[in-house]
Order: sequence, then C-alpha cells, then structure tokens
Amino acid sequence: MNKKAYLVGGGVGSMAAAAFMIRDGKMQGSDITIIEAAAVPGGSLDGCGSPEQGYSMRGGRMLTFDNYECTWDLFKTIPSLTAKNKSVLEETIEFNELYRSDSKARLIDRWRGKIPVTSMGFSMQDRAELLKLCNTDEDVLSNSSITDWLSPTFFETAFWSMWSTTFAFLPWHSAVEFKRYLHRFMLEFTRIETLGGVKRTIFNQYDSLVRPLHSWLVAEGVNFVMDCRVTDFEHETVDGMFVVSVIHYLRQGMNEVIEVRQGDLVFFQNGSMTDASSLGSMTAAPARLSKLDSGGWQLWEKLAQGRPEFGSPAVFNSCIAQSSWESFTVTSKNPAFFRDMKNFSGNEAGTGGLVTFKDSSWLMSVVLPHQPHFPGQPDDVQVFWGYALFPDRVGNFVAKPMADCNGEEILRELCGHLRFDRDSLAQAICIPCRMPYITSMFMPRAPGDRPLPVPQSSKNLAFISQFVEIADDVVFTVEYSVRAAQAAVYQLLGIDRRVPAIKPHDKSLVVQFEALIKALR
Repeated sequence: MNKKAYLVGGGVGSMAAAAFMIRDGKMQGSDITIIEAAAVPGGSLDGCGSPEQGYSMRGGRMLTFDNYECTWDLFKTIPSLTAKNKSVLEETIEFNELYRSDSKARLIDRWRGKIPVTSMGFSMQDRAELLKLCNTDEDVLSNSSITDWLSPTFFETAFWSMWSTTFAFLPWHSAVEFKRYLHRFMLEFTRIETLGGVKRTIFNQYDSLVRPLHSWLVAEGVNFVMDCRVTDFEHETVDGMFVVSVIHYLRQGMNEVIEVRQGDLVFFQNGSMTDASSLGSMTAAPARLSKLDSGGWQLWEKLAQGRPEFGSPAVFNSCIAQSSWESFTVTSKNPAFFRDMKNFSGNEAGTGGLVTFKDSSWLMSVVLPHQPHFPGQPDDVQVFWGYALFPDRVGNFVAKPMADCNGEEILRELCGHLRFDRDSLAQAICIPCRMPYITSMFMPRAPGDRPLPVPQSSKNLAFISQFVEIADDVVFTVEYSVRAAQAAVYQLLGIDRRVPAIKPHDKSLVVQFEALIKALR
C-alpha cells in the first residue's frame, strides 16, 4: 500500500515539502494532501485584488541569489507560468539582469533630504559591542534582546535605520536572531545602503512563486483541500515514539476525520506570522484582532502542552505590542506619484528598494516595484507597497496612531513626508493591513523554544514553519520555510540527498575584510 502524506497548512513550506516528496522522494502526487484553512494556498505569501477595488498584499520577503540555497534548489525545477520553457529560477535571473537594485534614496530625513550614507555612524563603543555580540555563543545570548547587548547610541546610527527596516528588526527583538542575521547576511552588510544584493520576482511573490508551484503540484496530482481547518491530532505512543493516528478537521461546518495509517506522514505548519491579520479601507482602519479571533495558534499549543520537544508557542505569541506592525498597498491610476518619486529618488520603479523616512514617528518605508506588479494589471494603473514598524505612535502629519488610521490618512502621512501634493495620489486606493504576530518569530527565545523539524520523539510528525529550529539560518525568509520542509522530508523519507548547505559568506576573508572596512567608515 502506498505511503500517504498529509500537510496541515497550505503555505510555501507545505507546498515545498510536497514538491520535494515528489521530486526527490518519488512519491505520487495523488498520495499527498495539503489541508488549508484559507480559500487559497500560499499562506503569508499572498497577493490579490483588482484595479477597481485595489490590490493588496501583506508583504514580500527579501530574496538574494547569494543565499536562499534551498529556495532556488526548489524553483530551478518549477516551470514558470509566464516564460515558456524556463524555470522560475531562470525567469527570475533574467528579470534581475534587466532591473538591478541600486538605491539612490535609501534614507530620507525630516527635511525631505536624501541622506548620503558615507558612514554607518558607529562609535568605537558601537563597533566593540557589535563585535562582541557577533562572537558570543547563542547559549549566552539566550532569552536576551538586542538592547541587552548594544547601547542606546547604536539605535541612532544610519546602519540601524537601514538594517532594521530592511529586515524588520526592533530593539527589543532576539539578540540570537540579530546575530544570525549579521552572519547570514554579512554580504548584504557591505551594500546595505544600495540594497545591491536584493533580487525581485517578475510579479509579486504570490504570482511569481506560489502560483507556479501550486500549478506544478496540481499537475502532479496533489490534493488541495481548502477552507478546511484542522482542529486536533489524535496520537499513540509506539516504542516510545509519538505517532499521529487521526487528524480531526472542520469543513463546511462538519467535523470529520482522517485515519493516518502505519507508515503515513504528517507535516504541520506550526504557528503563523500572519495569523489574525485584518484589512482596512480608505475609510476604515483594520480591526484589532488576536489569536483568540482566529485559533491559528491553537493546534500547536495543544501539541506542545506537556511535550517540551514540541516547542513553546507562548514565547512567540504572548506580546502583540512587541510583534506587530502594519503594512499598506496602494493602487493608483494617477502617474504623478511614480513620476515624482522617480524625479526625487533618482530611481526607476523596480530599481530602488525601500525608501525609509528616518525621522517618521511610525518609521515608515515605501517601495515602488517594477510595473505591472500583478498579472493583468492595466497599463494606466500603478501599485506600490509600504509599511511602518511603530504603528502605535502618533504620526508626524496625522495626529493619531497608524493603527487607528484609514487608508486616506496613511496616504496623507506619506505625502507629508515627501512634501508631495496630496493630489499626486488623488483617487488612489490604500488598503492598510494590521498584522499582530508578523515578527513574533523574532521574540527573545531560548534553546528548545522551537521544535526541530522532526523532533527526536516523533515517528511520523514533522514541523515546517518559521517556528522550527534550523542551525545558523534566519527566520522571516522564504528560505527558512523551504529549508525546514526539505530537511523534514529528507529525514522522514530517508532520502539519500543532502539538503543544500548554507553558504558561509561570513567565513570568507574577502567578505570579512569588506565588512570591517564598512564598519570603520
């Protein structure tokens, strides 16, 4: 009888796991079922809308070709939906040859001046503390925040303004994760002011990554069960090992079960950084939701109760004030804003990356991608995205916190920082999105707070998400989800192929020397 696999959660991690089972494990797609509570697959990599109602995407993850070893190992074998006889990787490489990142306006000051980044702004104390943090063992950094290791002056530097907004770090986040980022992206440290290493997909990441992967999986026979929420796992203990035996789920108001046979596998996307997200409109702020409104963390909390090997979800989901921020997507039929941004920044749309308003109370940034950003987007429509790390603060031009603002008020705040007439975004549609757990995976943690992809006591259950433990790699990336999926699939199926190794750029003498020179400027 064929082995079957059940994947709980339809994000990129589960989809990648299904692809690896087919490609490298030689499983039949018809023996793989992906169960997702939402109506569409993709999880946090979303993108939808129309020119009339406005487009919306909660965010997009930074990509590079110098890292993301597992991601490109996957997408080199997934056919593009837009380029005939090319893989998603080949399509993406060609696109980035045409549109190279070279930001000329990475930081903007309160006087609408482009800040020339000739120095990272470090004092000798900053350099010494940063070096100490980089060289401290993770066991020592355990449960500490960045502020426990770096002085207040560090958070006033140009480096912090760029690094924190590129990766969404805040001072109270995990010192362990910050250290990992400094090592994993040391190559980006040397070009952080231009974002020269950042790569983009031809459209938004839902249409460029999720849709091709979903299309390939469907063609291979994978079963997608949407609008279906898994509520519980029954289990038994066999020879001291945890074995999932029954999956309980709720679909169309009916409680049903899946019997998990001996030899079958279960993959679970534990936790979600976009759980309890809510959208606003031009006239309404997003609703303030929490896990109590969605139940998105509930299944992991059940599993972890009394089982330390399955992690500690409360470490990550217990403080919305420290894990939330807000994004917004703007749809405009007026070319004035893109024209004025090009004249101001010196960048064509799709070449500049984040523009951060350094003195913004909200710490607001915007990015203008290459157009069209959605398939079928009309030529006279432009779409851009922005976000702010401090939505609880009162704005500089709108006298209320961002979290209480509707789309019109967010556009007014943006135009205020740029000193653009509000008419440049006349009739634009701005859809704000509140995400209470968006950086929950950055919360200070200790060893064991995140489970291994396949815990030692587990026989047939694997965890694949941003909340598992992978040595040396960094969360809040597509790569982390794909790497977790690949590692779990290879282990449970006994696949004799190595997971692609993390490229040790931080061990390169050339990269180390360039980073040192950069830090001394």
